[in-house]
Amino acid sequence: MSGMSVVTGKRAFAERTAPAARLVVCAAVPWYLCLWWFGTSSAPVAAALPAVLILREDVFSAPGPALQRLVGVIAGVVLSVTVLHWLPSGPASFLVMLVCSCAGMYLLSHKGSPNQQVLITALMIYATPTPGYPLARLVESAVGIAVVLLLGPLLWPPDPYREAASGLEAYRTGLRARLERIAADAASGRAGPAPDDPFALWHRPHELLVALDRRTGRTVLLPPRRPPGGPAGSLRPRLRLAARTAPALLLLARELETRQGGAPAPERADAAVRAMAPLIAATGDALDTALRGEDCAAGLSRARELERAHRAAHPGRRNTVLRAGPVLTNEALADHLAHGPGPGSPAA
Repeated sequence: MSGMSVVTGKRAFAERTAPAARLVVCAAVPWYLCLWWFGTSSAPVAAALPAVLILREDVFSAPGPALQRLVGVIAGVVLSVTVLHWLPSGPASFLVMLVCSCAGMYLLSHKGSPNQQVLITALMIYATPTPGYPLARLVESAVGIAVVLLLGPLLWPPDPYREAASGLEAYRTGLRARLERIAADAASGRAGPAPDDPFALWHRPHELLVALDRRTGRTVLLPPRRPPGGPAGSLRPRLRLAARTAPALLLLARELETRQGGAPAPERADAAVRAMAPLIAATGDALDTALRGEDCAAGLSRARELERAHRAAHPGRRNTVLRAGPVLTNEALADHLAHGPGPGSPAA
C-alpha cells in the first residue's frame, strides 16, 4: 500500500470516529462535573442529553439547537413549578400543565419546528415531585449545553475547506456526466430517461457555499480558519462560479426537455436542438476546466464561437431562449476569468 493510501485511510478513519468520540467526551464531562462539582445526588441524565440530542455530523450547527434547548428547559421548569405551586397535584393541574406546555412548545418553535423540550421538561418535573429537582434539572441542562457549546467545536473539528473542496469535486464530476448526457440527448433529438432527483445536482453548489460561509465565520467558538494557499486558494471563487452557473444549466436542461418532448422521431427532431450538442459540450468543457481551478480561456473562446454559429444558423426568439443557458454560463465564466480566479489568487 502506498504512503498516500495510508494517509487517506487514516484520514477517513479519523473522520468516521471523530463524531462518536466527540459525543462521548461531551456527554461524560458534564455528567462528572455535576457529580463532583455540584454534588448532584441522582444520576445527572439531563447533563448528558444535550450531547446526544444536539451534536450532529456538522458540529458547527450545534449553537442554534443548544440555545433552543436551553430556552425550552427554562420555560418548562418555570411552567411546571408555577403550576405545582398554585394547584395541587392531580388531574386538574396535570391538564393545565399539559395545555400550557403545548402552547409554550409552539410559541417557542424555531423554523417551524416545535420546541419539544418545554413539554418534556414540564412532564419530568411534574412526575418527580422531589424538592430541589427543578433546580437540579436546570443546572444539569445548562452544564451539558455549555460543554457542548464550548468544548464540542474544539474536539477534532472538521476542516471546512477540505469538505467544501471534496463536495465541489463531487459536483464537478456529476455535472460533467449530466452535461455529457444532455449533449448526447440533444444530438439524438430525443430526451433520455430523467434522473432520479433531477434538481438535487443543481442545488448542491449553493448548499456547499452556504455551509462554507457558516463554518468559517466568526459566529462559532473557533478561531477563523485561513483559506488554503496555492491552487486550492481559489476554492471560494470556484464555488461561487458553480452556484452562479447551476441555475443557467438547469434552464438549459429544462428547455431541452420541453423542446425534445414532442419530437415524433429523431430524423424529424428540432434542428436547433440537435445543433446545440457541440455548444453544450464546449460549454461543459470550459466550465469543468474552471471548476478544476485551471485556465478556461481557450475553452470559453471555443464555446462562444459555437454560440455565435448557432445564433447565425438558428435565429429567432424561441432559439434565443434555447441558448440562454450556455450564454449565461459563458458570461459567468468570463466574469470568473476577469476577477483573477487562477491558482494563488488572493480572492479566496
